[in-house]
Amino acid sequence: MPNKKIIEGLQAEFNDALEVSNDGSYDILTIEKGQLHALCENLKKDGFNYLANLTAVDYEDRFEVVYHIHSVPENRKIAVKTIIDYGNPEVSTVIDIWRTADWQEREVYDLLGIKFAGHPNLIRILLPYDYEAHPLRKDFKLK
Repeated sequence: MPNKKIIEGLQAEFNDALEVSNDGSYDILTIEKGQLHALCENLKKDGFNYLANLTAVDYEDRFEVVYHIHSVPENRKIAVKTIIDYGNPEVSTVIDIWRTADWQEREVYDLLGIKFAGHPNLIRILLPYDYEAHPLRKDFKLK
């Protein structure tokens, strides 16, 4: 496992806030929401220089925000997940770590209503600015 030493260091730093698994393709780091930004900063320092994808999943009682992060020069990849409350869907932005988060966070905000605290321009990107719903939420009512 090419990420083994990095993951061991992260486990020592984040202790119980970090859970590690593997789905056969990605090492998956599940982190408490309050520690997400610090974990991402550490990954960037460890050479994970490219946020390939940022998305979210609606589980009706909670959201899971998923980041697919790559180390391009070393051909390594890690997935980071965090769980956020359905009633208060907000998590820290990572735009200051990876600029590619800009539009990806805006898309997740637009379609699922998840806010990214600290994002400099969190506005709708696909739907009209005055549209009030978030169509990828499971509670979205088709008209």
